[in-house]
Amino acid sequence: MCKAGHSFAVKLIAVGAVLLPLLTQAGCVERRLTINTAPAGAIVWLNDEEIGQSPVTVEFNWYGDYKVRISKEGFETLNTHRRLKAPLHDCFPIDFFAEVIWPGRIVDEYEWSFRLTEYQTPQRAELIEEAHKMKEMAAAEFEEGLRQQAQEQKSTDTGPTQ
Repeated sequence: MCKAGHSFAVKLIAVGAVLLPLLTQAGCVERRLTINTAPAGAIVWLNDEEIGQSPVTVEFNWYGDYKVRISKEGFETLNTHRRLKAPLHDCFPIDFFAEVIWPGRIVDEYEWSFRLTEYQTPQRAELIEEAHKMKEMAAAEFEEGLRQQAQEQKSTDTGPTQ
């Protein structure tokens, strides 16, 4: 019985000796996203974190929805989002082989481009019209609040008595 146990240990060590170098030579996945703007030189934020001036390249770790904000003096600030969809080699269970077993390097590179619109100074009449709309909305909300307060007061006054 001792020889069988010894034989198993030797086999285990041999397998480990073969697998260890393979695992230390395991591949990796590099993920990069480049953001270009027209015009170049705009400040770019991804998920509320400033990443630099365009064109800018960043490494990322996860796929999904990204909030994008781009601003440049003289241009409208762009607030949008974009989705990065994971490739097949980054989906379970294939991702284990791509990141741990595969001996090579996988590079995922993506590029997003955005065109900025020049800032247009609003006309005086437009500003006044927007101000009137906001004033009417505020007055309507205030009146609704007064109505609700009066109803609550009335229900308190006519509530159950003992």
